[in-house]
Amino acid sequence: MIKRSEVKKAQERTAKMLKEAGIVLTPEEEQNIEVAELGLGELERTGLQLVVYTNNERYCAKELVLFPRQTCPEHKHPPVGSDPGKMETFRCRRGNVWLYVEGPPTPKLSARIPEGSEDHYTVFHEVELGPGMQYTIPPNTLHWFQAGDEGAIVSEFSSTSRDDMDIFTDPRIQRIPQVEED
Repeated sequence: MIKRSEVKKAQERTAKMLKEAGIVLTPEEEQNIEVAELGLGELERTGLQLVVYTNNERYCAKELVLFPRQTCPEHKHPPVGSDPGKMETFRCRRGNVWLYVEGPPTPKLSARIPEGSEDHYTVFHEVELGPGMQYTIPPNTLHWFQAGDEGAIVSEFSSTSRDDMDIFTDPRIQRIPQVEED
């Protein structure tokens, strides 16, 4: 659970990072920045911030903002009915991000697995994305990612996003944030 004041602070920090990158948000978009704390109580280390431009039955477009060394933990987007699961393309806009997907493990990882969560990371094929670089993740593929020391902004273009259906390797994770008033 995260306090409303912590959400507000993370939203302001996210809006500032986007503005510094030349990405303009409307006041409504700034107010609706999602702070995905994931129920672990460690937002600086595990979680991410999102701006959803559109998400409908055909496609989705988002900005993913990661604070320095913040990690979006391992998960996949499973099939839903006749839909094979979300396919997403990540395009790095600012900073750098290490994306880990299924495939031959990279011998020396650039990312740091969050301490105490090592058992919940199982894919280690590293794809490094810098500004202007992109990578497409197939549906139902385990993946996780972490920003470098400066943080990162990643544009996501995907098929329909069903965040409540995501499957995380760590059973403690709650994808939909629970905010506590303070």
